[in-house]
Amino acid sequence: MNDAGRPRRAGPDPSRRSSTGQATVEFALLLPVVALLVLAIGQVALVALDRVRVTHSAREGARVAAVGGSDAQVRTEVVAASRLAPDRLRVSVRRTTANVEVTVRYDGATELPLVGALIDDVDMVAVARMRREQPP
Repeated sequence: MNDAGRPRRAGPDPSRRSSTGQATVEFALLLPVVALLVLAIGQVALVALDRVRVTHSAREGARVAAVGGSDAQVRTEVVAASRLAPDRLRVSVRRTTANVEVTVRYDGATELPLVGALIDDVDMVAVARMRREQPP
């Protein structure tokens, strides 16, 4: 008997239903949103990595140009330093009497599933200037 003097029923108490079904439905509803958010964060990280690579490659190209390298040598160094798709890289070199300036442009692709279709490709530009080194 229970506290109210009624006989106790066998089986689960209807006033204490399990919430596992509700949790499963909530998880199923939120999973696509969370997955899309994780993919978006991953895409931003990949774009940031490409940006760092473009900046680094511009500096390396300016270093080669500053010591007297040709435009072809500068481009080769930029491609090697960036480890980016060479067909998406555009390199220009400008020389003055005292300085060199290397401009690297890169069309960064957003290729992650789902997110890549939602975000446009990113155009990145890095400019590096260095003083020309005089031969000894």
